Amino acid sequence: MRQRLSRRPLEPGLLSRRALIAGLPLLLAACQTKGRSIEAAGLTPRADGAPDYALAYAARTDGGFRIPAIPWQDFDPKYLRQSVRYITSEEPGTVIVDPKNKFLYLVQPGGRALRYGIGVGRAGFAWSGDATIRFKREWPKWFPPDEMIERDPKLEKYRDGQDGGPSNPIGARGLYLWQGNVDTLYRIHGTNQPRSIGTNASSGCIRMWQQDVIDLHSRVKVGAKVVVLG
Repeated sequence: MRQRLSRRPLEPGLLSRRALIAGLPLLLAACQTKGRSIEAAGLTPRADGAPDYALAYAARTDGGFRIPAIPWQDFDPKYLRQSVRYITSEEPGTVIVDPKNKFLYLVQPGGRALRYGIGVGRAGFAWSGDATIRFKREWPKWFPPDEMIERDPKLEKYRDGQDGGPSNPIGARGLYLWQGNVDTLYRIHGTNQPRSIGTNASSGCIRMWQQDVIDLHSRVKVGAKVVVLG
């Protein structure tokens, strides 16, 4: 007759330690993946592993101009720059604008994208379609379209252009959208009205926080495809 072997129950502390050791590689892998995602978005991880948005949206000097800090804690966190899972058939380097949800995506390899919060056109000024980034400009001059001057005659003084600077509506960077050899007159640009991000506020152009449009400008290439969803 075989003798039954008795099994002594594991001590709770021992079980917890074993579970921790077994799960440690997965935990470390998750932390490393999160860290890479944060860095991929041009952000610095804090000691607790979260993105340091206070640093990303801090005041800075650029091109001789002072850019104010963004009160990022006042906004829905979804509008803060971040790396996200994003499945699309578009090639990496493509810019996809989602006016409905107020997001701009820069497609990355591996089914991911950098996502930025944006402000988009008011009702009646929305635009959708495919375009190409023909030019990139730093602190560009702003030329209000004729129809904008007609709506607001005070802009007549800027018919020949308003020099770049903090009061310029185009902001720190401008990406100019063309269709073939035709200028659409729509831009992806910075804004001196940071609280317009997440809203329908512009005359059809795509607004971004200054800190974000500087980041996007440094990544996107001239000739890149832009898809503005309907």
